[in-house]
Amino acid sequence: MDLKEIQNLIKFVAKSGATEVKLEMEDVKITIKTGSGKTETTIVQQAPMAVPQMPVAAPTAPQAASDTTQADLSEKENDSKYIEIKSPIIGTFYRKPSPDKPVFVEVGDTVTPESIVCIVEAMKLFNEIESEVSGKIVKVLVDDGTPVEFGQPLFLVDPS
Repeated sequence: MDLKEIQNLIKFVAKSGATEVKLEMEDVKITIKTGSGKTETTIVQQAPMAVPQMPVAAPTAPQAASDTTQADLSEKENDSKYIEIKSPIIGTFYRKPSPDKPVFVEVGDTVTPESIVCIVEAMKLFNEIESEVSGKIVKVLVDDGTPVEFGQPLFLVDPS
């Protein structure tokens, strides 16, 4: 019995004027009580089902997990010296002005505050996103054609 059927049953009982209805099926027990104050109480109990036991694999390399965490921390520390170019709007991120044109910027390119680094499409409007900082593009943080949020980092720029 699904939720829609249970809701229809509750409505039917409420319209019928009955004060209590019990329904027992092989896997579900339902009791619907309606009081004189038009309050309804529904109790749904499902019979326990046998759950197949899945073998749980123990972690094989706990050392590798700690190494990965340390690598992530050192990468974040290295990224902290860079400036992020963030999306000013919600939309779809594009690195090219059109599919047959080259990308606006590549890793290693130098940008100025007026440099267009990408396009964010929002509601069929293509908004050119400018760098706002001077420096060298170190990393592209978003894949071409993916949705971006307001304030989401798009690029890392080395200002030195």
